[in-house]
Amino acid sequence: VGFDLKKIKTRQIPKLRKKLGIIFQDYQLLSDKTVIDNLLFVLKATHWKDKNAMLNRAEEVLTLVGLSTKDFKYPHQLSGGEQQRVCIARALLNNPEVIIADEPTGNLDPITAQDIFQVLHDINQKGTTVLMATHNFSMIDKFASRTICIEDGKLIDSLL
Repeated sequence: VGFDLKKIKTRQIPKLRKKLGIIFQDYQLLSDKTVIDNLLFVLKATHWKDKNAMLNRAEEVLTLVGLSTKDFKYPHQLSGGEQQRVCIARALLNNPEVIIADEPTGNLDPITAQDIFQVLHDINQKGTTVLMATHNFSMIDKFASRTICIEDGKLIDSLL
């Protein structure tokens, strides 16, 4: 994404953050905020100023992940798959070049996991790099374009 991470300066970190989207296994949503407020919180933190632009962008990414009608729900009112879709929407807010997903389907049932993999695959097909850590080998075989297998911190295999 254009940064040497070994030499990055503190003042460059906000620019780097805008180029990366992060998806956590355990969602990391703010439980006291609605879905839309979770997204607006990130936009404010990444220095968006125009409230209409912020609201439009939040609604746009919710539509992309199929949650346009869930914007005023709280995280506890959503299923695990819906919460993960909110996390994907959050990762997309600043049009990142790369999305890093840490076990994005680890807490989901197989059908919901497949849906989440499909959403991430669709994002990748539109040009965003998706780097994912997962143990879900059946989904890797179905969706991955490149697979790197790491075990005990060592590269075991790399497949295209």
